[in-house]
Amino acid sequence: MTVISMTLRAALLGCALTISGCGITYISPTVSDQMPGVDVRVLPVTPESVLIANRQPYAPRSLPAYFSQVAGGGSPRGIGALPNAPQVPDLAPGALSLRPPPSAEDTPYRIGVGDRVRLATRSREDVLNPLTSDVAGQNVQQDYLVRDDGGVTIPEVGAIDIAGLTIEQAENRLFDRFIQGGIDPSFSLEVSGFNSQHVNVGGAVGGATRVPVGLTLPTLDDALTAAGGLAVPNPEFGVIRIYRDGTLYEIPVSDYTTRTELRSLRLSDGDSVFVDTSYDLDRALGYYQNEIQLATLERSARNAALDELATEIGLRRAALNEMRGNYQAQLELGGIEFDYVYLAGEVSAQGRQALPPNQQSSLADVLYGNGGFATATGNPGQIYVLRASPDPADFGAVTAWHLDATNAVALTLATRFEMRPDDIIFIEEQPITRWNRALQQAFPVLISSAADALN
Repeated sequence: MTVISMTLRAALLGCALTISGCGITYISPTVSDQMPGVDVRVLPVTPESVLIANRQPYAPRSLPAYFSQVAGGGSPRGIGALPNAPQVPDLAPGALSLRPPPSAEDTPYRIGVGDRVRLATRSREDVLNPLTSDVAGQNVQQDYLVRDDGGVTIPEVGAIDIAGLTIEQAENRLFDRFIQGGIDPSFSLEVSGFNSQHVNVGGAVGGATRVPVGLTLPTLDDALTAAGGLAVPNPEFGVIRIYRDGTLYEIPVSDYTTRTELRSLRLSDGDSVFVDTSYDLDRALGYYQNEIQLATLERSARNAALDELATEIGLRRAALNEMRGNYQAQLELGGIEFDYVYLAGEVSAQGRQALPPNQQSSLADVLYGNGGFATATGNPGQIYVLRASPDPADFGAVTAWHLDATNAVALTLATRFEMRPDDIIFIEEQPITRWNRALQQAFPVLISSAADALN
């Protein structure tokens, strides 16, 4: 061994002894049940202790109401009173011909604007059956009006477009939305008010009316009965005219009263029935033209109302977005009080983490969220939740809940351990990490001191 190497070893040893004697050592934080002036209890996290820790009352903060509000809803304005149908006077009779329309085919009813649908869902509150001791849900029924935009707004589901769908198709669409929203898909749907499809009846009847078209198509006899029946003094001079899809059909009243197949003729949506005693085809056509004008007026008014409703919804949405943006800005500036937990020790990023509103947060959420457990340096066997007692009589006593996750099965307890405001999640470092950091800090000092000694 050379003289230089012996000298270097002696210098390093002397420096090490000197540093140790001066008290320059690496210190890392740990959790101990001994602390002057503070009563510290270290308790293991077990299934039983999790229940005890979760007993401390805590209600998560709630977001403002405008975070759950939607901009939709509302109904378009009315279109006001419509002009009356023209009066068709009696004229001289003429030749009558039997030209009945084809009987409409039964098809599945399609939901339309103005219909009312009834949704029966299972109640959230369970009721105990006294006979079977089983818990069964009660059905809750709610009617919804199909708006002019073809949709209905259902709580917890939101707006959904069902206009133009059969009941089965609407149920399938609702089922998909319930599944996507994590809601019990046990429900039933039915049409409780048929308002979108109808047959117009006028002329020589008890009273002009609109006959709704429901699940079953109305017959000609049903439509005339709903209008108060025929009011033709001389049936042999009366005629029933039916306007369908641009074609005018005729049924003499005498044929209608004697032939069963004509009375059971099925009508469809949009049909107009006019009982005439004048045999004036031009006047009858004038009645149907007036019906067409009324329909055009209704459609134009409906489009204008929809435009107004869209503008109103846009203003509501802008107001909601502005309120939500203001809330976010205040939150970032610290102007809103919030609940936090704190991360310390061997975590990815030390700091604080806000507890989520409207729900409980678990230890697992914090450990595996942003800034959580650092697997490279953290000791899974030394995970602590430091919680100060809220009782002033305890003089700030601290409970250190110790989670030993060297067996990964123990992490299931972390998913059940609920966080409370001001909890501190502390993770000790690995023994090798402590030694490595002490060496990294001491080794440059030793080298520098040894070099000074050699010089």
